[in-house]
Amino acid sequence: MKRLGTGIGWRPEIAEDIARLPDIDWVEVVAENICPGHVPDALTALRERGTTVVPHGVSLGLGGAARPDPARLAALAERAETLAAPLVTEHIAFVRGGGPLTASPEIEAGHLLPVPRTRQALAVLCENVRIAQDALPVPLALENIAALISWPGEELTEGQFLTELVERTGVRLLIDVANLHTNHVNRGEDPAHTLDALPTWAIAYVHVAGGVERDGVWHDSHAHPVTQPVLDVLAELCSRATPPGVLLERDEAFPPTAELAAELDAIRAVVATTPTAPTPDRTAPSARRAVAPARALPHLTAVPAPRSPAPTPRSAREPVAAAHGARPAVRPAAPRPASGTGTARATATAAVPTAAAPTARPGGHRAALGVVPDALPAAGPVAAPSAPDAATAAVPTAAVPTARPAGHRAAPGVVPDALPAADPVAAPSAPDAGDAERQRLALAQTALLSALVAGTPAPEGFDRGRLRVQSRALVAKRADVVARIAPELPEILGTAYRPAFVAYARHRPLRGGYRRDALAFVERLLATEEFPDPVVHRRLAAWWQERSGPAPLSAHPAARLLRAARLAWGRKR
Repeated sequence: MKRLGTGIGWRPEIAEDIARLPDIDWVEVVAENICPGHVPDALTALRERGTTVVPHGVSLGLGGAARPDPARLAALAERAETLAAPLVTEHIAFVRGGGPLTASPEIEAGHLLPVPRTRQALAVLCENVRIAQDALPVPLALENIAALISWPGEELTEGQFLTELVERTGVRLLIDVANLHTNHVNRGEDPAHTLDALPTWAIAYVHVAGGVERDGVWHDSHAHPVTQPVLDVLAELCSRATPPGVLLERDEAFPPTAELAAELDAIRAVVATTPTAPTPDRTAPSARRAVAPARALPHLTAVPAPRSPAPTPRSAREPVAAAHGARPAVRPAAPRPASGTGTARATATAAVPTAAAPTARPGGHRAALGVVPDALPAAGPVAAPSAPDAATAAVPTAAVPTARPAGHRAAPGVVPDALPAADPVAAPSAPDAGDAERQRLALAQTALLSALVAGTPAPEGFDRGRLRVQSRALVAKRADVVARIAPELPEILGTAYRPAFVAYARHRPLRGGYRRDALAFVERLLATEEFPDPVVHRRLAAWWQERSGPAPLSAHPAARLLRAARLAWGRKR
């Protein structure tokens, strides 16, 4: 099977440009913007030409405290099948808070927010990923996100967090190098250190995007040209592994076709000219152990470039199962000391630093993987286990394990017997998160989200200045999205649209999606009579009436004229 190659994010605004661009191997579409029964003609034409299409989800919220919504998973699975996609992708983020776990109304962020890098949050994320994997018909890859704010009390670096996620679930990674650069500027995180710690063989593909810096804050806008620092991070990644695919993202302020082509050429040049160290033959019988190809994705397997010291003698490492198909014995785990059960706080995550955080892996390190279980769990939500929770789970203290317990999802491909030398790490053998862990995480995430979108006090330990910047950015994004889906509102209100929407949104969280947000905004304007101009009031009322019923009103010119006449007659009376 072919590798993905070079691609671009498909957007309706540049559909014609994409059709004309040379050497486009594949495209990525926002999954929520595709209706399986009504795939755009331009996208269908690309598929008929042999262009691979990958759906990219933005609303699952796998990093949230709640288990994934079965309806959202079913919708993503349907889009994968409709597009004949080789995989689907999502984000390591949370996008909503509240709900049953906090006994409060659900609120939405309208944005991808960072997950706390704690073992508690990691246990919840891993269980959510397994639920998603069981519900999807193709492999899943998850993207690292850009963030402006950092959680207090984090226990793992980004590289360590992603590595343990891969080792526990077998999920693939979508590495966004623009997000790595964003986190470097905004949070002081070194992209090279993150890349050094990653299991490069797990990379499914790479995102590249543009942004802009304002007042010392980098905005991952997807509306500006790709900068040289982002290309430099791409080169750092390519020096460690040749990615199976690289994709250019552009969501707004679309440039001419020639500029898009030039950015794609620059990306191709980095991938083609960055030297990658030679890699041992992964297929040699003497150097591998076969793994059942339940979710094999050979055409999306990055080729790792070893950057670690010379391997230690085999006697210094744990033996590997001798026979293919046999389940190796799992080394007994040393129990982790029990932690206190203090009262759950809504202002910060429960830190459980009872075991040393794993040290960063050298670049190119391949973690030992377990065998595929005899039977995978059934699709759908997973019941909370009765085993010890994530806060008191046993954590082995020896080197990287070569086997995982039954139920662990092994990554596809082959695993070499001889592993590169690596520093000892705590083996991630914690069970699925229990309801108590989910509730603590839900309280913490809801407190943060409420501060950002509803004006509640900032949770303890967060940078209040950064929270204000993030809050303003979320309101501005809501205003932009509502203006795109309801372009009549800026036209009716003119220059008063944005300040009116900001005043509305400052203390009103997003609930029910952006279309419901637009209706609620107009309802408030009509109720408060902020615009005494009768023409503006009448046009807003007509707009709301056309869209607020159980079914859209007829758009036929005669029907619209009749409604206008009735409204005018009512005003006169």
